[in-house]
Amino acid sequence: MAERAGSILGCTAIEAVRDVSQEAPMKKVENIGSRLELFVDDWLIDRMDGVSRVMHRPVPQNVVLVGDRPWEGNCCGYVTVFQDGDLFRMYYRGSHVDYTEGEVINGPQVVCYAESADGIDFERPSLGLVEFNGSKDNNIVWDGSGDHNFAVFKDANPDCEPDELYKALGGGKEGLQAFKSADGINWSVVSEDRIITDGYFDSQNLAFWDTVRGEYREYHRDFYEGVDARGNRNGRDIKTAASKDFYDWPDPEWLSYSPGRVGELYTNQVVPYYRAPHIFLGFPTRYTDRGWAESTKALPQLDYRRIRASKSMREGTAMTDGMLMSSRDGVNFDIWPEAFLRPGLKLTGNWFYGDNYQNHGLVQTASHVNGAADEISVFAGESSHQADYTFRLRRYTLRIDGFVSVQGNLAGGEFVTRPIVFDGGELVLNFSSSAGSTIRVEVQNSLGYALPGFAMEQCHEIFGDDLERVVSWQGDGDLSALAGTPVRLRFELKDADLYSLRFR
Repeated sequence: MAERAGSILGCTAIEAVRDVSQEAPMKKVENIGSRLELFVDDWLIDRMDGVSRVMHRPVPQNVVLVGDRPWEGNCCGYVTVFQDGDLFRMYYRGSHVDYTEGEVINGPQVVCYAESADGIDFERPSLGLVEFNGSKDNNIVWDGSGDHNFAVFKDANPDCEPDELYKALGGGKEGLQAFKSADGINWSVVSEDRIITDGYFDSQNLAFWDTVRGEYREYHRDFYEGVDARGNRNGRDIKTAASKDFYDWPDPEWLSYSPGRVGELYTNQVVPYYRAPHIFLGFPTRYTDRGWAESTKALPQLDYRRIRASKSMREGTAMTDGMLMSSRDGVNFDIWPEAFLRPGLKLTGNWFYGDNYQNHGLVQTASHVNGAADEISVFAGESSHQADYTFRLRRYTLRIDGFVSVQGNLAGGEFVTRPIVFDGGELVLNFSSSAGSTIRVEVQNSLGYALPGFAMEQCHEIFGDDLERVVSWQGDGDLSALAGTPVRLRFELKDADLYSLRFR
């Protein structure tokens, strides 16, 4: 490699092999170091020809929780799940609603806790903390102010005080309060004062420590009164703000969406992606009310839908499903206009307002296929507000990094990255292909010239299905001599999906 590296670094653009079909103006060179880069947005891509970015939907798996305890019921929700060492923690609201002949009766609301050793099977421990109907034999951790939408996170701030290792936001229309805990089980309110007041808040309003930017970031719901230049902003939407100490927050700002807002957004579920924390992923709930269309009447449980509508029209005609969005600054989001989580082919309990709310948090779990690589688990509610069914929380899975891919069909296509600088000695790909497909990679200089030894025809064809496959050229995958040098990557894809890449 040393001899070849010397020729690479010493060559000029004229000496290098030029791909004349890939003329490209000079662009800003981005230093990606050795971090993982996903294709949830087009930030890394300069040009595409014959390929496209494709969103992949999660696959339904097991039901992990049924709200069948007296303090739970059919209106559970606002679920948070995260891994904490060897334990997976889950927090959710316990609540029940009854559509009677007279009025809608809402039962008490409490904050419940469950835990798991594998993120797949959850147990509800008897904690003995909060009395419900004369007994403390339950999994309730809080029943005070903020219990409607108590959103927990473990604080990753290295300067966090020990008694505040776990924090939460909760509250109602008057604003959000701060809560703290040393163990994630025993909670106290920090102050009766509201730390965030500009918003509507009847949603899962959440916060976390941003390890990349060294600040707390919060997201909450509000009503946008009026319309933007496109005439489509009115209604439920999301605001955000950043803070250095979690208690002093500036005025929040509205999120911005590209290519545009996809409808009214209820929950937001924004989280730094645990494998690439410079990228925020969001899984908001889209709220849609299409009235009494003919297809509305063809949806499951028409009679019950009419009962709900008699109390509140939107309870019968509105629907909710899950969306996917991403951001690199926490404010400006790329959002997919198509649904990430569709209600699905279910005869009961998944086509109503209140269903398909995705949880906050992403966890890595063992594959549902024996012997296969780990996958990502997410969770979503179903059978919400149902008369004859208790709330169910279902687990869904995706391959690791598998939210969006660059996909080429069998005819083939290619894309070229923007100029980048990297650290590390080899390029690894997360990809999936058919038995007859091909992925190849060319390393170019920043002007679009193929570097000697790294031309497309010198790359070994890649096929299979792998989370980290090393790319090699003429039997050599060593790129260390190019580290710190501006390059572009040109990919050829035939009947294959590329989910992520990194230099290591």
